[in-house]
Amino acid sequence: MRHLPFWLASSALALSIGQAIAAPASYSLEQAIDAALANNPELNIMQARIEQANAQLGESLASFYPQIKTSLSYQHSNNPAQAFALIIAQRRLDMQSGNFNNPGFVDDYRPQVSASYSLFRGGQDYYNSQAAELNSEAAELEKSAARNRLVNHVTAAYYGELAAMDANTISQRSIESVQSQLHQTQLGYEAGTVLKSDLLSLQVQLAEAQDAQIHAANAIELAQNMLKTLLGLDANDSFAINPAANKNLPESPANFEHLINQALAQHPELKAAEKRVAIAEQQLSAAKAAHLPKADAFVSYGSNSKDLTYNSNRDNLTAGVMVEMDVFSGFATQEKINKAEHQLTAAKESARQNRLQIENDLKAAQLKLQEALHRAEVSNSASQAAEEALRLVNQQRQAGVVTVSRYLETQVALEKALSRQVSARFDALRAEAALKQAIGTWQ
Repeated sequence: MRHLPFWLASSALALSIGQAIAAPASYSLEQAIDAALANNPELNIMQARIEQANAQLGESLASFYPQIKTSLSYQHSNNPAQAFALIIAQRRLDMQSGNFNNPGFVDDYRPQVSASYSLFRGGQDYYNSQAAELNSEAAELEKSAARNRLVNHVTAAYYGELAAMDANTISQRSIESVQSQLHQTQLGYEAGTVLKSDLLSLQVQLAEAQDAQIHAANAIELAQNMLKTLLGLDANDSFAINPAANKNLPESPANFEHLINQALAQHPELKAAEKRVAIAEQQLSAAKAAHLPKADAFVSYGSNSKDLTYNSNRDNLTAGVMVEMDVFSGFATQEKINKAEHQLTAAKESARQNRLQIENDLKAAQLKLQEALHRAEVSNSASQAAEEALRLVNQQRQAGVVTVSRYLETQVALEKALSRQVSARFDALRAEAALKQAIGTWQ
């Protein structure tokens, strides 16, 4: 069996992988959401904050471990008290020789290993570690809230572009219909069977239809640009949505009590706000613990010598425990407690504000969804009636029994009915997305 050359096999594999990971020609809503969750800069920022919170947690846990240091010091002194202390530390004091008042210069090298361990700090280390752990959890919840908002924004922009595309189609159909009538009227005017006012009315209607088409085309570009931003794409990147991805109308929302219970049980912003309150409580406890005594154990091992030569006969070991307590710190401790108390009050009020805002958003989304569903039901019937009316008027106009004014009235009525139908449908879909965000579900 023949084998492909290595370079050819590698090229084929790279091509197949590139095709597998290439961006789709047109995005469905689900694909757009997945791309936004993978590429949006805000989520990357939130992930960095999570990593920062995790590092802060690790830093706070370091206080529960012994602290070990190594050092090397050098001294050169002829101070009698210090010089003789160094000679004694080097274990080379000779009482029979030497001038105690003029010992000369003494060199001392001291390599040393020291360790310390915090035995008690009034619970400050524990409270700070608990606050750091809660901060890490809050960062995760805040990222979930950011995902929630991002999905809602992508969904709204996606349906906004679809609505603009449908509006553009309606405008183009209207332009074609008016142009057809204008052509027939132009022939009648040239033949002397149609008034000039009818011709001018149709020209005005054509200009209005073209104006509506320009607005719709611009709305498509604006919505697409918004989607590119949300998906983390550059303005010049190619991007298109799937126009056949229209979803059916959503179901009627549940009652408000059921919705608010769902939101209170799972909304990440509420949970994050609760974590912030708990963090403030731990920080207040840590501030109050500063009034309690502190106890540290320490040990050091080293040696003193006149050069860097190590000799076990000159080594020494020191161990002990130190207990201290702040008696007066210039009111700094009390001010830290006051600061922590105010931070706790602010955190509680922020949590209450978040709950009120979510309740308001939830109620507004529920009402908008209900309104849009009712509008969609009414607009469907209205558009069907308007289409039938235009069909009949066209037949009557062909027979010459209705005026251009009547045709224009019917054409305008159909455009408005279709526009209301499109608006109601996509308003319902956007309201459903807003309702999901208010409840706290983004999947």
